[in-house]
Amino acid sequence: MKHPVDVHVGKRVRHRRWMVGMTQQQLAEHVGIKFQQIQKYETGMNRVSASRLWDIAETLSVPVSFFFEGLDSGADGIEGAEPLPGDILADKEALELVRSYYAIPETQRRRLFELARVLSDVA
Repeated sequence: MKHPVDVHVGKRVRHRRWMVGMTQQQLAEHVGIKFQQIQKYETGMNRVSASRLWDIAETLSVPVSFFFEGLDSGADGIEGAEPLPGDILADKEALELVRSYYAIPETQRRRLFELARVLSDVA
């Protein structure tokens, strides 16, 4: 049976990998394993060891703590915390939007953010 923490960490690996535009094969090559193992990590079927998580974090340019963000706020049904609303980053369109957003130069991105904020306040 999958442990909720393993599922959460796997989702965070998948989301970050996708955000940086890396395939499972590319990530696997960087950390020295087969892409099937990355698939198992991303689904929570296999636990990621501490040293492997370190390698993945380094490859994806995030701190190891990134993979645990959201756990204490109820993600994935962790007992004793309020559940988060649906996993917005599970939606491919939302991920594509976020990825595109961060590809925009910072000054333009800030303007787009302000526009979105104004439009959402109006709605």
